[in-house]
Amino acid sequence: MEAFRLSKQAFASSLSGKGAALKGARWNSVGVELIYTASNRSLAMAEVAVHFSLATLPNDYMMVTIYIPDNISLQKLNSGDLAADWNTFPHPTTTQVIGDKFITDNKYCVLQIPSAVTQGDYNFLINPNHSEFKGIKIVRIENFPFDRRIFK
Repeated sequence: MEAFRLSKQAFASSLSGKGAALKGARWNSVGVELIYTASNRSLAMAEVAVHFSLATLPNDYMMVTIYIPDNISLQKLNSGDLAADWNTFPHPTTTQVIGDKFITDNKYCVLQIPSAVTQGDYNFLINPNHSEFKGIKIVRIENFPFDRRIFK
């Protein structure tokens, strides 16, 4: 399967989870390495776009296409498996506990979770410390200019 990630050009060729570990996010606490990806390009864009305005729209983002082998270990969570406030902003700590446990348990390489931004779509969280991670590869990196009409 393919997954997608929008990344600043300087970090586009790396899959490490170190960026997420610096500040933490919805699915990981500070210090926990986790790679955030989306099931499609539009979702990858939406997940990033919610953090910008027209004035702060970046011009150095790249769309990264990631190959995930079909036989990789995958855990799936649906909204019904999560606390009622899982998709609120700011994010609750309950979602960080789930992501942190996913990394600590190290049972699966990928965790499929619902998108908090686009109902009905899914994100894939990748554990860069799992033994199967070596099978996950970047297959394409391409310039991704945001369409400014999105922010009007």
